[in-house]
Parts: sequence; C-alpha cells; structure tokens
Amino acid sequence: MAISIKSEREIQLMRESCKMLAKVFEEMGKIVRPGISTYEIDKYGEKLIRSMGGVPNFLNYNGFPASVCTSVNEEVVHGIPSKHRILQEGDIISLDCGLIYKGYHSDAARTYAVGEISPEVKQLMEVTKQAFFVGIEQAKAGNHLFDISNAIDDYVSGYGYGIVRELVGHGIGTVLHDDPQIPNFRQNRRGPKLAAGMTLCIEPMINMGRADVEWLDDDWTVVAEDGLPSAHYENTILITDGEPEILTIL
Repeated sequence: MAISIKSEREIQLMRESCKMLAKVFEEMGKIVRPGISTYEIDKYGEKLIRSMGGVPNFLNYNGFPASVCTSVNEEVVHGIPSKHRILQEGDIISLDCGLIYKGYHSDAARTYAVGEISPEVKQLMEVTKQAFFVGIEQAKAGNHLFDISNAIDDYVSGYGYGIVRELVGHGIGTVLHDDPQIPNFRQNRRGPKLAAGMTLCIEPMINMGRADVEWLDDDWTVVAEDGLPSAHYENTILITDGEPEILTIL
C-alpha cells in the first residue's frame, strides 16, 4: 500500500479545497429545517460549490446522480436527493459531499437535527462526532493507522452502538478515494505507520442499534437493517510533525 505524501504546494491546495468545503457545510446547515426537500439541499450545495470555483466531486462519481448525499434517519450514507423526500420535525439528516479545487479533493460529512429531536438520537449524534475527535488524537506521525480505528471502536463500543463495518474512511488527494482504507472498528494488525504530509478522511458511521446494513434497490442508499437511526461525521485531516490539522473546519 502506497500512501501519498503531499508536498507543501499540494498541502496548500488541499487546505484551500477543504476551507471552501467547510464554508459550504456552514451554509448548508443553515437551511436544514422541517419542510425542505433533500433535492433543495443538494441543489443549494452544488450552487455553493460552483460559486466558489469548485467542482462537485460526488456528481456522477461512479454514476451517483447528485452533488450531496442526503441520508435521513436510518439511512447511513449515499442517500439520493429527491423532490419527494421532505424533512419532518424530529428527523436527522446526514449530508456528505466534497469538491475539487485546482485538481485537489476535499470530503466531509455532518449529521444535523431537523427541529427538535429525541435525547437518545441527540446522544447518537454527539457520540458519532466525538468518535472522530477521539480517533484523530491518534493521527500523529509515528503512530500506526489502526491506532485511529481502535480508539474509535473503544469509545463507541462503550455506548453499545453498532459500528458500520462495510464502509470506512480513506486517503484523499488528487483522487477522492485513495489508499489507505481507515476502518472505524478494531483491527488485529497495526497498519502502516503515519507520516507527515498524509491527508486522510476519518468518518465514523454509527448506528443506534445493530451494525448490520443493507443496500436499497437504488444500489446507492445504505440503511441500518434494524431501521434505527444512524449518524455520520467526517473531516479531511492532515498528518503533521505535531498535532493533526483538521482541514474541513473553519
């Protein structure tokens, strides 16, 4: 497995791409409310990306028909936006998207509450987000890749939630999904050693109930098999000689 090490020029371009994406999420989050369709959110996200000079990297990626993945409630990832999917009070929605700027990709995901949600679902969202931050504590030069995976597993398992195993984090750069794969669950091996200049997407996908998932007939939407809610939180990060840098947060 060859994990690319970015040059200073490449790192700067990654930073620019990721800061643009962070602004997209800041604006998209403002329109999440009861009564809006997932189609409207997607179109707004695409408009924001293009207005900044970026290109949506999810649009037509392996045939995906939209710029933003809009996954509601039990949908884990890759939900397809629709004019007929109207958000309701008490829903949660995970938005996952990225962009290309000057040849460099960025990728992030956030789960949002739609109006007032139950305390149980709120905890799921908070634990999923915190799992990311627990994971990146291990994302330091000299540590091993699966130190990240094991830290996420140790934290999330304490809540009894299901950690999705079929989908994982990844490297990123001039391609959207690059080596290495980054599981969110415990590994027996240590994995490759981390080095400054690596850019990675760490993205816990956590189910309130069991870890089992299935694909819907659209061949994209992944759902929790037991129908319980799922949350997703992702950032693109940079490994440095010191603390990791989160590139997709303003």
